[in-house]
Amino acid sequence: MFNSAAIWNHLNSPNRLFLIAGPCVIENEKLCRQVAASLVKTCRQLGVFYVFKASFDKANRTSGKAFRGPGITDGLKTLAGIREEFGVPVLTDVHTESQAYEAGEVVDILQIPAFLCRQTDLIEAAVATGKIVNLKKGQFLSPAEMGRVAEKARRAGATKLLLTERGTTFGYNNLVADMRSIPIMKSHGFPIVFDATHSVQLPGGGGDKSAGQREFAPVLAGAALAAGANGLFIETHPRPDKALSDGPNMIPLAEMPKVLGKLLKVFKAVR
Repeated sequence: MFNSAAIWNHLNSPNRLFLIAGPCVIENEKLCRQVAASLVKTCRQLGVFYVFKASFDKANRTSGKAFRGPGITDGLKTLAGIREEFGVPVLTDVHTESQAYEAGEVVDILQIPAFLCRQTDLIEAAVATGKIVNLKKGQFLSPAEMGRVAEKARRAGATKLLLTERGTTFGYNNLVADMRSIPIMKSHGFPIVFDATHSVQLPGGGGDKSAGQREFAPVLAGAALAAGANGLFIETHPRPDKALSDGPNMIPLAEMPKVLGKLLKVFKAVR
């Protein structure tokens, strides 16, 4: 099992690709175990540092009728089981200060969702846990403005931060990934993650749900690595079309070994 310092050393290494990946939401324990087992095997074979991710609550669904997850109690139990069984760090989103404190007792990395990236109290609560914090850039922010977000975390005492690019709002129901954001955000002094699958999301594009263009996720991921991203965030599922959240932009689990193999070549070529 990794401790926080060891995890951070891997994430902050300039010469080793890291991957944050898993299903969008915890649908059930069986799904999480299936995804973790597959990605652990693939990442070990490729020499990629792996962090399992899944959300116990999707609090910003398009529709109030959409599946949100098992909730924090059962969700954290599942994440703790993945961490113990597979010996990998785990990451999950938090939406409130109380969630940050509770999740901080279980997971290795707390993620501030893009829509909440300017919530000062939430950032401070996540930092106060002492865990690594991943700050996702809001779709409404420029990469330069993420420096202000990082500064909030620094003022709260953070030293172990990740900054994640996940696309910028481009008209209605569309996002654009501007690769200039990678070097711009890198200038803030922290490792940069590129969220390949949320960057191809079409927010609200399905009427009462989001649509997506998963076929372009590997393309953008390669471009981001060429631009200097340190790691990738990818949501994956054995059957994306049956997924309970964000299926249209997730990469099928069976395709991940081939996709990661190609992306690793880009990462190594740049370095």
